[in-house]
Amino acid sequence: MNSNNLNKVQLTEPVSDNAFMKIINFKVGVIPFPLYLVLAVIIYAASIYGKLPADMIGGFAVIMIMGILLGDVGQKIPVLKDIGGPAILSIFIPSIMVFYNLINPSAMKSITALMKGSNFLYLYISCLVAGSILGMDRKVLVQGFVRMFIPLVVGTLAAIAAGLFVGSLFGYSMYRTFFYIIIPIVGGGIGEGIIPLSIAYSEILGKPQETFIPQLIPAAMLGNIVAIMVAGFLKRLGEKRPELSGNGVLVRTGNDKDQLTAQTADKPIEFPLMGAGLLIACSFFIWGKFSETFIGIPGAIIMIFSAAIVKYSNLMPTKMEQGAYHMYRFISASLTWPLLVGLGVLYTPWKDVVLVLADPGYIAICASTVLAMISSGFFIGKYLNMYPIESAIVTGCHSGLGGTGDVAILSASNRMELMPFAQISTRIGGACMIVIATLLMKMSQ
Repeated sequence: MNSNNLNKVQLTEPVSDNAFMKIINFKVGVIPFPLYLVLAVIIYAASIYGKLPADMIGGFAVIMIMGILLGDVGQKIPVLKDIGGPAILSIFIPSIMVFYNLINPSAMKSITALMKGSNFLYLYISCLVAGSILGMDRKVLVQGFVRMFIPLVVGTLAAIAAGLFVGSLFGYSMYRTFFYIIIPIVGGGIGEGIIPLSIAYSEILGKPQETFIPQLIPAAMLGNIVAIMVAGFLKRLGEKRPELSGNGVLVRTGNDKDQLTAQTADKPIEFPLMGAGLLIACSFFIWGKFSETFIGIPGAIIMIFSAAIVKYSNLMPTKMEQGAYHMYRFISASLTWPLLVGLGVLYTPWKDVVLVLADPGYIAICASTVLAMISSGFFIGKYLNMYPIESAIVTGCHSGLGGTGDVAILSASNRMELMPFAQISTRIGGACMIVIATLLMKMSQ
């Protein structure tokens, strides 16, 4: 072999080795690409041949294999990654796949069994609420609950005013803008807001309930999309302007750095304690559902306030708080994108999204409503000794699709610690708006 050929071999071999090593070392999320490919093929083949279990095992397999990929891609696409790309892709790509029948019936059954049969969304929220509250500083907890109501009220009023104003510019009547666009956005989601709202409208106007649901859902969905995108922008703003961000802490207390360090300290993970934390989270949820029968308040609200009382009263042993906190960290870090995949498949009909995107006036009303709400939270938070970005995000959760929207908004902003405040904003704020809308609808007849 002459010297020229030898040089060619020496040059090409390292290139080939480098390409092979890049493939081996490339990761999808935390999973090496070759392993991810093998797992994806196994799950896909099982679904094609009807051997995918229609239970939690099959459901977790499908949503995790999709969520890990979509979350990872969303974090790498320029521009999109700065406006909540992982959340947007994890929700809307599966929604598009369902619309075009790209998810086979076996996978759909598995996802449905997990999300609806096993109620995975509420397990997720219960772990986040219990773990974040029990792992929170008591002073921040109390001050946060007390102060968040002012930005919530001001933000809601600003949202209504902005929505009505923009609606008038596009020729929408105040009646339609308020009852069919603004109220669905701030009503607290589909199950807790739009469904009871449609029942109320049906009884007052004497029309079938099913005629109102398609008129109400698009506004709620589009409002949630805007809130997700703004949350991603606020995350980016917090990175550029750290003085505006508490990195998940809502209230300034003078020793925020010490509190944040204490809350996120790397205490040793003890797996039995995490099991206890899971039991505590489930028990708080069960207590809420049990108590709502007698108290008349939604179980989720009872769960939140019960956890806050337990934390403030120091009734929970420190070790148990640690277990609940680590369980929350595990759930939020591992299952957020997969959960959003499940929500996209079952609760985000793509045809409704496309329908509202065809009307510029409709988009402008929804966007102005959400932007006014979040902006109010941002500026009011400054005067209440709250971090503006956290105040804006919590206020913006009032425009979320219930627990679904809260998860998407907080994941886009990387502030899952705010889940208890987000739930209060969504559920109490939403319930109040449903009552007000019902009363006003009756008065208008």
